[in-house]
Amino acid sequence: MRSSTLALAVASAVLPTFGQVVKRQSGSLPTITTEGNAFYAGGERWYMRGVAYQPGGAADAADPLLDLDSLRRDVEQFQTLGINAIRIYTIDNSQNHDEGMAILDEAGIYLTLDVNTPLVSLNRDSLDTLHASYNDVYLQSVFATVDAFAGYNNLALFFSGNEVINARNNTNAAPYVKAVTRDIKQYIAAQANRPIPVGYSAADVAQNIYPQAQYFACGEDATARADFFAFNDYSWCDPSSFTQSGWDAKVQLYGNYSLPLFLSEFGCIENEREWNEIAALYSTNMTSVYSGGLVYEYTIEPNGYGLVELQNGQVVPNQDFERLQAAYAATPNPTGEGGARSNTEVPECPAEGEEWAVETDNLPVIPANAAQYIRDGAGAGPGLTEESSQWAGEPSETEPDLSNGSPVSEDLSNGTVPTGGESNGGGSSNSSSSNGTAADDAAADSGAGSLQLSLSALLVGSAIAAAHVMP
Repeated sequence: MRSSTLALAVASAVLPTFGQVVKRQSGSLPTITTEGNAFYAGGERWYMRGVAYQPGGAADAADPLLDLDSLRRDVEQFQTLGINAIRIYTIDNSQNHDEGMAILDEAGIYLTLDVNTPLVSLNRDSLDTLHASYNDVYLQSVFATVDAFAGYNNLALFFSGNEVINARNNTNAAPYVKAVTRDIKQYIAAQANRPIPVGYSAADVAQNIYPQAQYFACGEDATARADFFAFNDYSWCDPSSFTQSGWDAKVQLYGNYSLPLFLSEFGCIENEREWNEIAALYSTNMTSVYSGGLVYEYTIEPNGYGLVELQNGQVVPNQDFERLQAAYAATPNPTGEGGARSNTEVPECPAEGEEWAVETDNLPVIPANAAQYIRDGAGAGPGLTEESSQWAGEPSETEPDLSNGSPVSEDLSNGTVPTGGESNGGGSSNSSSSNGTAADDAAADSGAGSLQLSLSALLVGSAIAAAHVMP
Protein backbone atom coordinates (compact mmCIF):
# COMPACT_ATOMS: atom_id res chain seq x y z
CA MET A 1 0.00 0.00 0.00
CA ARG A 2 1.30 3.47 -0.82
CA SER A 3 0.49 6.68 0.98
CA SER A 4 -1.83 8.85 -1.10
CA THR A 5 0.17 11.89 0.05
CA LEU A 6 3.36 10.46 -1.39
CA ALA A 7 1.66 9.49 -4.62
CA LEU A 8 0.22 12.97 -4.99
CA ALA A 9 3.64 14.47 -4.48
CA VAL A 10 5.08 12.28 -7.23
CA ALA A 11 2.40 13.35 -9.69
CA SER A 12 1.96 16.99 -8.73
CA ALA A 13 4.53 18.17 -11.24
CA VAL A 14 2.24 17.28 -14.14
CA LEU A 15 -0.91 18.95 -12.78
CA PRO A 16 -1.67 22.28 -14.51
CA THR A 17 -3.14 25.14 -12.50
CA PHE A 18 -6.89 25.65 -12.74
CA GLY A 19 -8.17 27.87 -15.51
CA GLN A 20 -10.48 30.84 -15.28
CA VAL A 21 -13.74 29.66 -16.83
CA VAL A 22 -16.52 32.08 -15.85
CA LYS A 23 -19.40 30.52 -13.93
CA ARG A 24 -22.45 30.04 -16.12
CA GLN A 25 -24.80 30.79 -13.24
CA SER A 26 -24.58 31.71 -9.59
CA GLY A 27 -26.66 29.07 -7.85
CA SER A 28 -27.36 28.37 -4.22
CA LEU A 29 -25.88 24.89 -3.94
CA PRO A 30 -22.28 24.50 -2.77
CA THR A 31 -19.97 22.63 -5.11
CA ILE A 32 -19.22 18.95 -4.45
CA THR A 33 -15.70 17.99 -3.42
CA THR A 34 -14.02 14.78 -2.29
CA GLU A 35 -11.90 14.05 0.75
CA GLY A 36 -10.73 10.60 1.69
CA ASN A 37 -13.52 8.17 0.86
CA ALA A 38 -16.43 10.63 0.95
CA PHE A 39 -18.10 13.54 -0.85
CA TYR A 40 -18.62 16.93 0.78
CA ALA A 41 -20.83 19.95 0.09
CA GLY A 42 -20.11 23.15 1.96
CA GLY A 43 -17.92 21.29 4.42
CA GLU A 44 -20.57 18.70 5.31
CA ARG A 45 -20.70 15.05 4.25
CA TRP A 46 -22.85 14.67 1.13
CA TYR A 47 -24.82 11.51 0.38
CA MET A 48 -26.21 10.92 -3.07
CA ARG A 49 -29.98 10.29 -3.12
CA GLY A 50 -30.85 10.25 -6.77
CA VAL A 51 -32.43 8.73 -9.84
CA ALA A 52 -31.31 8.05 -13.40
CA TYR A 53 -33.08 10.52 -15.68
CA GLN A 54 -33.16 9.91 -19.44
CA PRO A 55 -36.80 10.05 -20.60
CA GLY A 56 -37.22 8.08 -23.80
CA GLY A 57 -34.05 6.09 -23.22
CA ALA A 58 -31.46 5.66 -25.94
CA ALA A 59 -34.07 5.30 -28.66
CA ASP A 60 -34.70 9.02 -28.33
CA ALA A 61 -31.20 10.11 -27.22
CA ALA A 62 -32.53 13.58 -26.51
CA ASP A 63 -31.15 16.06 -23.98
CA PRO A 64 -33.70 16.24 -21.13
CA LEU A 65 -32.29 19.55 -19.87
CA LEU A 66 -33.44 21.33 -23.03
CA ASP A 67 -37.14 20.42 -22.72
CA LEU A 68 -37.80 22.98 -20.01
CA ASP A 69 -41.53 22.39 -19.59
CA SER A 70 -41.01 18.67 -19.08
CA LEU A 71 -38.06 19.33 -16.80
CA ARG A 72 -40.11 21.64 -14.56
CA ARG A 73 -42.85 19.01 -14.43
CA ASP A 74 -40.35 16.29 -13.50
CA VAL A 75 -38.52 18.40 -10.93
CA GLU A 76 -41.77 18.62 -8.99
CA GLN A 77 -41.71 14.82 -8.80
CA PHE A 78 -38.04 14.85 -7.79
CA GLN A 79 -38.93 17.11 -4.88
CA THR A 80 -41.81 14.82 -3.92
CA LEU A 81 -39.38 11.89 -3.89
CA GLY A 82 -36.96 13.84 -1.74
CA ILE A 83 -33.89 13.34 -3.94
CA ASN A 84 -30.85 15.58 -4.32
CA ALA A 85 -29.29 14.28 -7.56
CA ILE A 86 -30.05 12.96 -11.01
CA ARG A 87 -27.92 11.10 -13.52
CA ILE A 88 -28.14 11.99 -17.20
CA TYR A 89 -26.46 9.73 -19.77
CA THR A 90 -26.78 11.86 -22.91
CA ILE A 91 -26.73 15.64 -23.37
CA ASP A 92 -26.26 17.97 -26.33
CA ASN A 93 -22.94 19.74 -25.77
CA SER A 94 -23.63 22.28 -28.52
CA GLN A 95 -26.47 23.90 -26.55
CA ASN A 96 -26.69 26.24 -23.57
CA HIS A 97 -28.03 24.68 -20.35
CA ASP A 98 -28.35 27.73 -18.11
CA GLU A 99 -32.11 27.49 -17.65
CA GLY A 100 -32.23 23.76 -17.08
CA MET A 101 -29.38 23.80 -14.57
CA ALA A 102 -30.97 26.76 -12.76
CA ILE A 103 -34.24 24.83 -12.43
CA LEU A 104 -32.32 21.95 -10.85
CA ASP A 105 -30.35 24.25 -8.58
CA GLU A 106 -33.45 25.99 -7.28
CA ALA A 107 -34.86 22.56 -6.38
CA GLY A 108 -31.68 21.54 -4.55
CA ILE A 109 -30.68 18.99 -7.17
CA TYR A 110 -27.18 18.18 -8.43
CA LEU A 111 -26.36 16.70 -11.83
CA THR A 112 -24.11 13.65 -12.25
CA LEU A 113 -23.22 13.51 -15.94
CA ASP A 114 -21.85 10.99 -18.42
CA VAL A 115 -19.51 12.64 -20.92
CA ASN A 116 -20.23 10.27 -23.81
CA THR A 117 -23.06 9.82 -26.28
CA PRO A 118 -24.21 6.71 -28.17
CA LEU A 119 -22.05 7.48 -31.19
CA VAL A 120 -19.22 9.39 -29.53
CA SER A 121 -17.59 6.79 -27.34
CA LEU A 122 -14.90 4.15 -27.10
CA ASN A 123 -15.31 0.88 -28.97
CA ARG A 124 -14.45 -2.07 -26.72
CA ASP A 125 -14.65 -4.81 -29.38
CA SER A 126 -10.87 -5.34 -29.54
CA LEU A 127 -7.56 -3.65 -28.79
CA ASP A 128 -7.51 -2.30 -32.34
CA THR A 129 -10.97 -0.73 -32.03
CA LEU A 130 -10.15 0.68 -28.60
CA HIS A 131 -7.01 2.25 -30.03
CA ALA A 132 -8.81 3.66 -33.07
CA SER A 133 -11.74 5.08 -31.10
CA TYR A 134 -9.48 6.78 -28.54
CA ASN A 135 -8.89 9.67 -30.91
CA ASP A 136 -8.89 13.45 -31.05
CA VAL A 137 -12.42 13.76 -32.47
CA TYR A 138 -13.79 11.73 -29.59
CA LEU A 139 -11.86 13.71 -26.97
CA GLN A 140 -12.88 17.04 -28.49
CA SER A 141 -16.51 16.13 -27.80
CA VAL A 142 -15.71 14.93 -24.28
CA PHE A 143 -13.87 18.16 -23.49
CA ALA A 144 -16.65 20.24 -25.02
CA THR A 145 -19.07 18.55 -22.62
CA VAL A 146 -16.79 19.54 -19.75
CA ASP A 147 -16.81 23.11 -21.05
CA ALA A 148 -20.60 23.10 -21.28
CA PHE A 149 -21.11 22.06 -17.64
CA ALA A 150 -17.99 22.88 -15.60
CA GLY A 151 -19.27 26.37 -14.82
CA TYR A 152 -22.41 25.18 -13.02
CA ASN A 153 -22.12 24.96 -9.25
CA ASN A 154 -24.60 22.04 -9.17
CA LEU A 155 -22.61 19.88 -11.57
CA ALA A 156 -21.55 17.25 -9.04
CA LEU A 157 -19.30 15.00 -11.11
CA PHE A 158 -18.48 13.51 -14.49
CA PHE A 159 -18.58 9.82 -15.41
CA SER A 160 -15.74 9.03 -17.82
CA GLY A 161 -17.41 5.76 -18.78
CA ASN A 162 -20.25 3.40 -18.02
CA GLU A 163 -20.01 -0.40 -18.13
CA VAL A 164 -17.27 -0.39 -20.72
CA ILE A 165 -16.03 -3.57 -19.05
CA ASN A 166 -19.20 -5.64 -18.94
CA ALA A 167 -17.91 -9.22 -19.14
CA ARG A 168 -15.04 -11.45 -18.08
CA ASN A 169 -13.25 -11.12 -21.42
CA ASN A 170 -12.97 -7.35 -22.02
CA THR A 171 -10.98 -6.06 -19.07
CA ASN A 172 -8.32 -4.98 -21.58
CA ALA A 173 -10.45 -1.86 -22.11
CA ALA A 174 -9.49 -0.60 -18.64
CA PRO A 175 -6.33 1.34 -19.63
CA TYR A 176 -8.25 3.28 -22.29
CA VAL A 177 -10.98 4.22 -19.82
CA LYS A 178 -8.33 5.24 -17.32
CA ALA A 179 -6.67 7.35 -20.00
CA VAL A 180 -9.97 9.16 -20.66
CA THR A 181 -10.31 9.79 -16.91
CA ARG A 182 -6.78 11.21 -16.87
CA ASP A 183 -7.46 13.40 -19.90
CA ILE A 184 -10.66 14.83 -18.43
CA LYS A 185 -8.89 15.63 -15.17
CA GLN A 186 -6.09 17.37 -17.05
CA TYR A 187 -8.61 19.33 -19.10
CA ILE A 188 -10.50 20.43 -15.98
CA ALA A 189 -7.26 21.50 -14.33
CA ALA A 190 -6.30 23.56 -17.37
CA GLN A 191 -9.65 25.02 -18.39
CA ALA A 192 -12.10 25.03 -15.45
CA ASN A 193 -12.11 27.27 -12.40
CA ARG A 194 -12.59 24.51 -9.82
CA PRO A 195 -11.82 20.83 -9.33
CA ILE A 196 -14.67 18.53 -10.40
CA PRO A 197 -14.72 14.84 -9.43
CA VAL A 198 -14.19 12.43 -12.35
CA GLY A 199 -14.69 8.70 -12.09
CA TYR A 200 -16.07 5.52 -13.61
CA SER A 201 -19.41 3.69 -13.44
CA ALA A 202 -18.77 -0.06 -13.62
CA ALA A 203 -20.87 -3.11 -14.34
CA ASP A 204 -21.01 -5.38 -11.29
CA VAL A 205 -19.29 -8.34 -12.98
CA ALA A 206 -18.55 -10.67 -10.08
CA GLN A 207 -15.25 -11.95 -11.50
CA ASN A 208 -13.64 -8.54 -12.02
CA ILE A 209 -15.53 -5.77 -10.20
CA TYR A 210 -13.05 -5.55 -7.35
CA PRO A 211 -9.98 -5.52 -9.64
CA GLN A 212 -11.73 -2.72 -11.54
CA ALA A 213 -12.14 -0.75 -8.33
CA GLN A 214 -8.47 -1.31 -7.49
CA TYR A 215 -7.28 -0.41 -10.96
CA PHE A 216 -9.04 2.94 -11.24
CA ALA A 217 -7.74 3.92 -7.80
CA CYS A 218 -4.15 2.66 -8.11
CA GLY A 219 -0.86 4.03 -9.37
CA GLU A 220 1.60 6.74 -8.40
CA ASP A 221 0.16 9.19 -10.93
CA ALA A 222 -2.60 11.10 -9.12
CA THR A 223 -3.83 12.58 -12.39
CA ALA A 224 -4.66 9.15 -13.79
CA ARG A 225 -6.39 7.93 -10.64
CA ALA A 226 -10.17 8.36 -10.52
CA ASP A 227 -11.70 10.69 -7.93
CA PHE A 228 -14.45 8.16 -7.16
CA PHE A 229 -15.62 4.69 -8.17
CA ALA A 230 -19.22 3.63 -8.73
CA PHE A 231 -20.93 0.49 -9.89
CA ASN A 232 -24.37 -0.56 -11.10
CA ASP A 233 -25.60 -3.03 -8.49
CA TYR A 234 -28.84 -4.99 -8.87
CA SER A 235 -28.04 -7.71 -6.34
CA TRP A 236 -30.64 -6.64 -3.75
CA CYS A 237 -33.90 -8.13 -5.08
CA ASP A 238 -36.77 -7.84 -2.61
CA PRO A 239 -37.62 -9.61 -0.43
CA SER A 240 -34.02 -9.42 0.78
CA SER A 241 -31.79 -8.05 3.51
CA PHE A 242 -28.37 -6.55 4.15
CA THR A 243 -26.90 -10.05 4.52
CA GLN A 244 -29.06 -11.99 2.06
CA SER A 245 -28.23 -9.56 -0.74
CA GLY A 246 -24.51 -9.86 -0.09
CA TRP A 247 -24.20 -6.15 0.63
CA ASP A 248 -22.61 -6.91 4.00
CA ALA A 249 -19.82 -8.77 2.20
CA LYS A 250 -19.30 -5.85 -0.17
CA VAL A 251 -19.00 -3.42 2.73
CA GLN A 252 -16.32 -5.67 4.18
CA LEU A 253 -14.59 -6.03 0.80
CA TYR A 254 -14.40 -2.27 0.21
CA GLY A 255 -13.84 -1.40 3.86
CA ASN A 256 -10.36 0.07 3.23
CA TYR A 257 -11.04 1.43 -0.26
CA SER A 258 -9.38 4.77 -0.92
CA LEU A 259 -12.06 6.59 -2.96
CA PRO A 260 -15.67 7.68 -2.50
CA LEU A 261 -17.86 4.76 -3.54
CA PHE A 262 -21.52 4.78 -4.55
CA LEU A 263 -24.13 2.89 -6.55
CA SER A 264 -24.44 4.52 -9.97
CA GLU A 265 -27.57 2.42 -10.61
CA PHE A 266 -29.63 0.18 -8.34
CA GLY A 267 -33.15 -1.20 -7.98
CA CYS A 268 -33.75 -4.82 -9.01
CA ILE A 269 -37.14 -5.49 -10.67
CA GLU A 270 -37.24 -9.30 -10.44
CA ASN A 271 -39.95 -8.93 -7.78
CA GLU A 272 -41.93 -6.04 -6.35
CA ARG A 273 -39.59 -3.23 -5.43
CA GLU A 274 -40.10 -2.62 -1.71
CA TRP A 275 -36.98 -0.44 -1.50
CA ASN A 276 -35.77 -1.98 1.74
CA GLU A 277 -32.24 -1.34 0.50
CA ILE A 278 -32.71 2.39 1.12
CA ALA A 279 -32.64 1.89 4.89
CA ALA A 280 -29.47 -0.20 4.56
CA LEU A 281 -27.67 2.10 2.12
CA TYR A 282 -28.03 5.19 4.34
CA SER A 283 -27.36 3.40 7.62
CA THR A 284 -24.06 3.40 9.46
CA ASN A 285 -23.70 -0.24 8.38
CA MET A 286 -22.78 1.15 4.96
CA THR A 287 -21.99 4.87 5.14
CA SER A 288 -18.44 4.28 6.32
CA VAL A 289 -17.85 2.87 2.82
CA TYR A 290 -20.71 4.03 0.55
CA SER A 291 -21.98 7.53 -0.22
CA GLY A 292 -25.48 6.62 -1.42
CA GLY A 293 -26.62 5.96 -4.96
CA LEU A 294 -28.91 6.51 -7.93
CA VAL A 295 -32.14 4.57 -8.45
CA TYR A 296 -32.69 3.20 -11.93
CA GLU A 297 -34.76 4.83 -13.41
CA TYR A 298 -37.28 7.71 -13.57
CA THR A 299 -39.54 7.07 -16.58
CA ILE A 300 -40.97 3.66 -17.43
CA GLU A 301 -39.17 2.27 -20.46
CA PRO A 302 -39.59 -0.96 -22.46
CA ASN A 303 -37.01 -2.64 -20.21
CA GLY A 304 -39.53 -2.68 -17.35
CA TYR A 305 -37.76 -0.18 -15.12
CA GLY A 306 -39.31 3.13 -14.15
CA LEU A 307 -41.02 5.13 -11.43
CA VAL A 308 -43.45 7.20 -13.49
CA GLU A 309 -45.41 6.73 -16.68
CA LEU A 310 -45.86 9.54 -19.18
CA GLN A 311 -49.46 9.82 -20.44
CA ASN A 312 -50.25 12.63 -22.87
CA GLY A 313 -47.47 14.73 -21.41
CA GLN A 314 -48.59 14.13 -17.83
CA VAL A 315 -46.67 12.23 -15.16
CA VAL A 316 -48.39 9.31 -13.46
CA PRO A 317 -46.30 7.92 -10.55
CA ASN A 318 -46.55 4.18 -10.03
CA GLN A 319 -46.39 2.17 -6.81
CA ASP A 320 -42.60 1.88 -7.13
CA PHE A 321 -42.50 5.68 -6.89
CA GLU A 322 -44.76 5.78 -3.86
CA ARG A 323 -42.83 3.09 -2.02
CA LEU A 324 -39.52 4.78 -2.82
CA GLN A 325 -40.85 8.12 -1.59
CA ALA A 326 -41.86 6.48 1.68
CA ALA A 327 -38.49 4.74 2.01
CA TYR A 328 -36.55 7.98 1.54
CA ALA A 329 -38.82 9.85 3.97
CA ALA A 330 -38.27 7.17 6.61
CA THR A 331 -34.47 7.13 6.21
CA PRO A 332 -32.47 10.18 7.30
CA ASN A 333 -28.76 10.41 6.63
CA PRO A 334 -26.46 9.61 9.55
CA THR A 335 -25.32 12.60 11.56
CA GLY A 336 -21.73 13.78 11.48
CA GLU A 337 -19.24 12.01 9.25
CA GLY A 338 -21.11 8.69 9.03
CA GLY A 339 -17.88 6.76 9.52
CA ALA A 340 -16.05 8.37 6.58
CA ARG A 341 -12.25 8.17 6.55
CA SER A 342 -10.27 11.29 5.68
CA ASN A 343 -6.95 9.45 5.46
CA THR A 344 -6.81 6.69 2.88
CA GLU A 345 -4.06 4.76 1.12
CA VAL A 346 -3.69 4.18 -2.60
CA PRO A 347 -4.09 0.45 -3.37
CA GLU A 348 -1.66 -1.66 -5.33
CA CYS A 349 -2.71 -2.24 -8.92
CA PRO A 350 -4.25 -5.68 -9.57
CA ALA A 351 -1.94 -8.24 -11.13
CA GLU A 352 -2.67 -9.80 -14.51
CA GLY A 353 -4.57 -13.04 -14.23
CA GLU A 354 -7.38 -15.12 -15.67
CA GLU A 355 -9.97 -12.51 -14.69
CA TRP A 356 -7.86 -9.40 -15.28
CA ALA A 357 -6.15 -9.07 -18.68
CA VAL A 358 -4.17 -5.88 -17.98
CA GLU A 359 -0.46 -6.68 -17.97
CA THR A 360 1.08 -3.20 -17.78
CA ASP A 361 0.77 0.04 -15.84
CA ASN A 362 1.17 1.93 -19.13
CA LEU A 363 -1.63 4.06 -20.54
CA PRO A 364 -1.98 5.37 -24.09
CA VAL A 365 -0.62 8.89 -24.41
CA ILE A 366 -3.21 11.45 -25.41
CA PRO A 367 -3.52 12.01 -29.20
CA ALA A 368 -1.42 15.00 -30.22
CA ASN A 369 -4.33 17.07 -31.52
CA ALA A 370 -6.29 16.45 -28.32
CA ALA A 371 -3.34 17.67 -26.25
CA GLN A 372 -3.75 21.00 -28.02
CA TYR A 373 -7.34 21.18 -26.72
CA ILE A 374 -6.08 20.91 -23.16
CA ARG A 375 -3.86 23.92 -23.72
CA ASP A 376 -6.21 26.03 -25.85
CA GLY A 377 -9.73 24.78 -25.13
CA ALA A 378 -11.95 22.38 -27.05
CA GLY A 379 -14.12 24.86 -28.92
CA ALA A 380 -17.74 24.28 -29.87
CA GLY A 381 -19.26 20.90 -29.11
CA PRO A 382 -20.52 18.73 -31.99
CA GLY A 383 -23.88 18.12 -30.31
CA LEU A 384 -25.87 14.92 -30.81
CA THR A 385 -24.22 14.13 -34.09
CA GLU A 386 -25.36 11.29 -36.32
CA GLU A 387 -21.73 10.57 -37.17
CA SER A 388 -19.68 8.12 -35.14
CA SER A 389 -16.38 9.38 -33.73
CA GLN A 390 -14.94 5.90 -33.52
CA TRP A 391 -13.08 5.95 -36.82
CA ALA A 392 -13.10 9.67 -37.45
CA GLY A 393 -9.96 11.05 -35.85
CA GLU A 394 -6.26 10.63 -35.26
CA PRO A 395 -5.56 8.04 -32.54
CA SER A 396 -2.82 7.97 -29.95
CA GLU A 397 0.73 7.35 -31.11
CA THR A 398 0.88 4.57 -28.52
CA GLU A 399 0.60 1.06 -29.92
CA PRO A 400 -2.70 -0.75 -29.23
CA ASP A 401 -0.95 -3.15 -26.83
CA LEU A 402 0.43 -0.12 -24.87
CA SER A 403 4.00 -1.41 -25.21
CA ASN A 404 5.23 2.15 -25.82
CA GLY A 405 2.70 3.87 -23.57
CA SER A 406 3.50 5.73 -20.38
CA PRO A 407 2.58 5.16 -16.72
CA VAL A 408 2.96 8.86 -15.91
CA SER A 409 0.91 11.81 -17.17
CA GLU A 410 2.81 14.38 -19.19
CA ASP A 411 2.73 18.11 -18.52
CA LEU A 412 0.65 19.44 -21.42
CA SER A 413 0.60 23.06 -20.29
CA ASN A 414 3.85 24.09 -22.04
CA GLY A 415 3.09 23.13 -25.62
CA THR A 416 4.95 19.81 -25.69
CA VAL A 417 3.56 17.08 -27.89
CA PRO A 418 2.99 13.83 -25.98
CA THR A 419 5.17 10.88 -26.90
CA GLY A 420 5.24 7.27 -25.83
CA GLY A 421 7.35 6.17 -22.90
CA GLU A 422 9.22 3.00 -22.13
CA SER A 423 7.16 0.09 -20.95
CA ASN A 424 7.57 -0.74 -17.29
CA GLY A 425 6.24 -4.24 -17.59
CA GLY A 426 3.43 -5.83 -15.65
CA GLY A 427 1.27 -4.52 -12.88
CA SER A 428 1.88 -4.78 -9.17
CA SER A 429 1.70 -7.98 -7.25
CA ASN A 430 -1.57 -7.61 -5.32
CA SER A 431 -4.41 -9.58 -6.89
CA SER A 432 -8.00 -9.89 -5.73
CA SER A 433 -11.36 -10.83 -7.16
CA SER A 434 -14.83 -9.78 -6.16
CA ASN A 435 -16.95 -11.90 -3.90
CA GLY A 436 -19.97 -9.76 -4.63
CA THR A 437 -23.10 -11.04 -6.35
CA ALA A 438 -23.32 -10.56 -10.12
CA ALA A 439 -26.10 -8.28 -11.28
CA ASP A 440 -29.07 -9.90 -12.94
CA ASP A 441 -29.01 -10.07 -16.73
CA ALA A 442 -31.24 -7.08 -17.21
CA ALA A 443 -29.06 -5.02 -14.93
CA ALA A 444 -25.89 -6.09 -16.69
CA ASP A 445 -27.28 -4.47 -19.79
CA SER A 446 -28.13 -1.29 -17.94
CA GLY A 447 -27.14 2.24 -18.28
CA ALA A 448 -25.19 1.80 -21.19
CA GLY A 449 -23.63 4.72 -21.43
CA SER A 450 -20.43 5.87 -22.12
CA LEU A 451 -17.49 4.79 -23.98
CA GLN A 452 -18.56 1.55 -25.19
CA LEU A 453 -20.23 0.33 -28.31
CA SER A 454 -19.14 0.14 -31.92
CA LEU A 455 -21.47 1.78 -34.42
CA SER A 456 -22.04 -1.47 -36.24
CA ALA A 457 -23.01 -3.22 -33.03
CA LEU A 458 -25.36 -0.38 -32.21
CA LEU A 459 -27.09 -0.68 -35.54
CA VAL A 460 -27.66 -4.40 -35.33
CA GLY A 461 -28.39 -4.38 -31.62
CA SER A 462 -25.87 -7.13 -31.00
CA ALA A 463 -24.01 -5.63 -28.03
CA ILE A 464 -25.14 -5.18 -24.48
CA ALA A 465 -24.58 -2.18 -22.27
CA ALA A 466 -24.56 -0.01 -25.38
CA ALA A 467 -23.56 3.57 -25.05
CA HIS A 468 -26.32 5.28 -23.12
CA VAL A 469 -28.81 2.54 -24.00
CA MET A 470 -30.95 1.60 -21.06
CA PRO A 471 -31.32 -2.07 -20.09
